[in-house]
Amino acid sequence: MSLRYELIVWDWDGTLMDSTPTIVRCIQDACRDLALPVPEDSVASHVIGLGIQESLRKACPTVSVDDHYKLIDRFRFHYLSKDHELSLFEGAKDLLYQLKDRGHLLAVATGKSRKGLDRSLGFHQLEDIFADSRTPDESKSKPHPGMLLDLSDALLVPMEKILMIGDTTHDLGMANAAGADAVGVTYGAHPEHVLKTENPLACVKNVQELSDWLAANA
Repeated sequence: MSLRYELIVWDWDGTLMDSTPTIVRCIQDACRDLALPVPEDSVASHVIGLGIQESLRKACPTVSVDDHYKLIDRFRFHYLSKDHELSLFEGAKDLLYQLKDRGHLLAVATGKSRKGLDRSLGFHQLEDIFADSRTPDESKSKPHPGMLLDLSDALLVPMEKILMIGDTTHDLGMANAAGADAVGVTYGAHPEHVLKTENPLACVKNVQELSDWLAANA
């Protein structure tokens, strides 16, 4: 069977894992710990998908250099106390296996740290399903195209055969900058009208709708 997309690249938080509300709370709790201005939910959710340093700098732009590193430590403290409670979106794991069975290569491009991604992959027993992955520890943070360029080179898949799936404009902007197609999911951090500013091929409302779109178009 001829595949339109040889490689499907996934964002992690808010796309495969139902973590957006938890990340928002952890950002806000970290700010409270240091008596810093606490960002609104909309601000804290908008920075999800960026690398941790950039996301916290944007969520709390008045933070000093010294407090910035303390803020990262406090965020990690709160997140590590909760990440074992997080689950994949319903149907996401089954969809990954279906796509792999159809012959697609799968990869991850995420704003998580390498340590954090490896911990999540292990906890959810997904280490063997992805052909490769990139984090800001190895590549440029989104929306820079570096992660997709790296994956294209490593897996020998041309950009026109790569599809990016993500829940933020950071994901979709990375795809646009790299010259890859993209699909937005509206059940994560950024709402549909914001995702559409990056002109994705489609915006889907849940994993089942995403599965149907991929079956028809990928």
